[in-house]
Amino acid sequence: QVQLVESGGGLVQAGGSLRLSCAASGRIFSSYIMAWFRQAPGKQREFVAGITWSSARTYYADSVKGRFTISRDNAKNTVYLQMNSLKPEDTALYYCAADVFGSIIRVRTAEYEYWGQGTQVTVSS
Repeated sequence: QVQLVESGGGLVQAGGSLRLSCAASGRIFSSYIMAWFRQAPGKQREFVAGITWSSARTYYADSVKGRFTISRDNAKNTVYLQMNSLKPEDTALYYCAADVFGSIIRVRTAEYEYWGQGTQVTVSS
């Protein structure tokens, strides 16, 4: 069983920054593909960023490319999402997700077996 706990959300003005963290349980965290998704009110959950187990590869949604950075520390069983130049349209509930069987970064929610409860990010204009 894998448990994921997100933290770091909050209220920030447009142009500001936030750093989200996701602490994971599980003995083989280092082998999981990890990703961040988000869901705004009335919208479907969407892929934001993903990272392979070795951090060798990352992949971003076009909407956040150049502003967000995903990273992981396998020794701490933690994945991060550094969000800079935030925009009001980034407002959403942000979820951490683990793909324990995959070997490549995938963008569909159905590919991820474990999810956190989410952390709210609100960007004011």
